[in-house]
Amino acid sequence: MSLPLLQYKPTTQNQRVSNFGVVDRNEETSCIYQLGESQSPSDVEALIWAAYRQVFNEQETLSFNRQTVLETRLKNHSITVRDFIRGLAKSERFYRLVVEPNNNYRLVELALKRLLGRAPYSKEEEITLSIQIATQGWNQFVDMLLDGEEYTKAFGDNIVPYQRKRMTERPFSFTPRYGAYYRDQLPPAKPYTPPTQFNLDFDRPFNLQTFLKSTNWGRVSGLLIVLTLGCVFLLALSAFSNSAS
Repeated sequence: MSLPLLQYKPTTQNQRVSNFGVVDRNEETSCIYQLGESQSPSDVEALIWAAYRQVFNEQETLSFNRQTVLETRLKNHSITVRDFIRGLAKSERFYRLVVEPNNNYRLVELALKRLLGRAPYSKEEEITLSIQIATQGWNQFVDMLLDGEEYTKAFGDNIVPYQRKRMTERPFSFTPRYGAYYRDQLPPAKPYTPPTQFNLDFDRPFNLQTFLKSTNWGRVSGLLIVLTLGCVFLLALSAFSNSAS
């Protein structure tokens, strides 16, 4: 007599295994933020904060990056979470912070991580999507991702995107907004040189000609004139007080 198989969910202790499929809600994942009809204002605020954290990243969730008009429309349920994410990704602040400093390959990686919750599958995917950014532009590329089947199946209209695969290194929220390409375009840092007037070399012998050439005689003359006038004023004041007594 054969024993019946038990119905159980296979698990593994290896938390580094990559998962490229749709996340299972029974897995231990980060909190999933979903907009409903009867949510408290605090829940909506938490959802908005999660959306900023997902799109703008941990290091960019600053007050001047807020899109207050989009927030108000979301609170009034006049737009969906998908539209809110779209507005953040197309905002001028996001363009200045993320799009301008990066090349198209880096943009593909950041867009997939922040908008679809996964890293690129392969180099071929990066090349293909980077060509679409170059030909269609950033805004159309965002629309393609958010209106695509993958986003719709994973998040729908009212779920904030989240990391859908197990961590291979660090969470996507710690991915810096620009990579080595932007760093290499920056001018090299100049070494610090203290002001010459504070460079005192006591080991070097005193040179009168060097001292006379480096001295600002205009300031010296002005200082002497001020001291002379001060002395004359004090002497006159002393003479006036003696004559009055």
